[in-house]
Formats: sequence, C-alpha cells, structure tokens
Amino acid sequence: MKIICIGRNYTKHIEELANEKPKEPVIFLKADSSILPNRNPFVIPPFSNDIHYEVEVLVKINRVGKYIDQKFAHKYYDEISLGIDFTARDLQSQLKEKGLPWEKAKAFDGSAVIGDFYPKEDYDINNLQFQLYKNDELVQNGNTANMLWKIDEIIAYVSQFFTLKKGDIIFTGTPAGVGKVNPNDLLIGKLVDKEIFAIKVR
Repeated sequence: MKIICIGRNYTKHIEELANEKPKEPVIFLKADSSILPNRNPFVIPPFSNDIHYEVEVLVKINRVGKYIDQKFAHKYYDEISLGIDFTARDLQSQLKEKGLPWEKAKAFDGSAVIGDFYPKEDYDINNLQFQLYKNDELVQNGNTANMLWKIDEIIAYVSQFFTLKKGDIIFTGTPAGVGKVNPNDLLIGKLVDKEIFAIKVR
C-alpha cells in the first residue's frame, strides 16, 4: 500500500507557515512503516525538538486506477477517515532551506495516524467539518469546503503520476492551527463530532 499526502491544500495553513501558494497539488509520500499501530502511543523521536500535529481527512482507494477522469474519481473510494500527519518541523525547515526532499521530516516511523474508516455516503464530502483537540482544547477546525483541490480533483491529479491501488490511503491536507506536541499530550480527532481517533503522546 502507498500513503500519498497532499501538502498546502488550505490557504490559511499556507499563510501560517509563510509558504508559497502552489499552482497545482503538492504531493509527497509516507512509508508504510510510518503507520502508527492501533492503540499505540506516538513516541516523539530523538532527532527532533519540534514535532507538529496536522489533522487531515483521509480516503481509502478501493480499486486500481490510472489516469482517472475527475468525473469518475468518486468511484475509486467509498470510505473516509481522519488522521494525523506528524511532522518534524525543525528538520523539515532545514531540508526546505537546502532544497532537499522532506521524507525524513514526514515519513519517519509512527508519523501517520490512521483513524477508523466510515462509509462516505454518511457524509457530505465537499462540506465536511473536522476537528483536532489537544488536551481538550480545540486546536484545528477545518472543513473540506475550504480545500484548494477537492478530493475528486486530488484523485484524478495523483493518478497521473502513480497507479492507485486498492488499500492506498490519501491524506488530503491540513487546515490552519498546526502546533507542537509534548509528552503526555492527548490528541483527539473528530469528524462531524464523531471521535475517530485518540492518541497519547510519549
């Protein structure tokens, strides 16, 4: 399986990190070993002093597809979830300054939280409210209506470069409000008020 991530897909998040607004989706990959096992805590790695949470809506691909037409993209997923793209922000900044790839900052072990999946027909995909709470405080509050590229657009675009296969997961981007995690933090992700995951930080 592949974990395909979309960066810079919410304007306010682009602004909070002082990034340039892209003209097309920014794509990066996470290794399968980046998946945090169910019920495991997230352990802050020793190589970073600034790990950030980034909550994102996830979609799971349900069939093989290549060069998918956007009008057919909805047929390639039937489940959605919520997850976290943990990011070593200090390491990422160093890599970006040198024009180097981000994988060390984005694809390290345990950096991908994947919550429980639910049928997409239960939700309005293009007007989907989701939140992240840190120690009971609301820190991220997003809506897919604010995406620069909607989910079907993302699937069509990504399939130009990578053959999508059953079980592949796409992280669709994070809204504003990202921030640092510390030991003993509790992170809870909610999709339209339904708790999708709860992660303890060590």
